[in-house]
Order: sequence, then structure tokens, then C-alpha cells
Amino acid sequence: MAYNFTENRTGLLQIANTDAGVTMANGTSAIPTPPATLGMVCRAFDPTYGEGEFILLVGVASTAIGSLVSYNATTYQTALSANTANLAGPVAVAMSANTAALFGWYHIGGLAVVKKTGVQVTAQVAVYQSATTGQIMPTAASGKQILGARSANLSTIASATSTVIVSINRPHKQGAVA
Repeated sequence: MAYNFTENRTGLLQIANTDAGVTMANGTSAIPTPPATLGMVCRAFDPTYGEGEFILLVGVASTAIGSLVSYNATTYQTALSANTANLAGPVAVAMSANTAALFGWYHIGGLAVVKKTGVQVTAQVAVYQSATTGQIMPTAASGKQILGARSANLSTIASATSTVIVSINRPHKQGAVA
């Protein structure tokens, strides 16, 4: 994936890279290297996957490219998406191995390459949080659907394949099911 920004901004961290940030003047914490700011949203284009939308977030340990993460919309801290039903909240797809204390881009709109469990995925189906943190599956599970996300494959993806292309639009984990 070779995303290039489509907006007229210079000096931003490239989509597939991570940033250790800079320490604030008082030495208490790190912030993303300017001009980037936590929570900023940008658009970028890839010749294979088209245009996408990305948000800058704080990484978490064990994040790999394609990991599904949940994030706090106030602190911008991520966590690998957990196998917990009815845990409403925004999710995004890691564009780099953005581990703890680093900053990086996460996919929130467009065609995303997402890690999946070892099951086959038929074409154009809803996706759900799997039992493996940070991964998805096509098997229906009450309270675990990823809303605003659907597999974008045109044919069945084999169980041995570790990723699937998913069409996402500001995806969220499903909340309580009545």
C-alpha cells in the first residue's frame, strides 16, 4: 500500500510510518511531531485501494499492520479490539506496526486490509470481532458486529489467507443488542 495525501498539507508523517513524537517543553509527555496533531483526519490515495480516510492515534503494544483497534475519541489511545460483546465504540485499522508510545495513522474510511481469523470469508458479508484480539471474522456473533464495515472481496477468501479487504466508513463496534 502506497498511500499519498490528497490534501494540500506538507510535513505530515507518511501513512505507513510511525512517529516517536517530540517531548513537550515541560518534559512531561510526548506529542506527535508537528504539524500533526492527535485525532487529525486526512485523506490519501492508493493506486490499488483508492481513496481512504485516516486518523492519527497513539499506538499500543502488539499492534501489527492490519490490526483492528478500538480507540478513545477523547484521548486517542488505542487498544487491540477485544473479544467482548456489546462494547460500543469506534474502531480503526492500523496502517503500521504502531506500538506503545508511538503515533501513527489508522484507516477509518475506504478499502482497508484487515487481519482475520483462519476461516474463509465469502463475498460481501458483514464482519464481526473474532475471538482473537485485533482480528475480524465473518461468523455472526451477537453484540460483536463491526458496524460500518463489510467485506469487499468478490470471491471467497481461503481460510489460510490472513487478511481480507473490508469496505469501512467510520466503523464502530456494536453496542447492546435488545
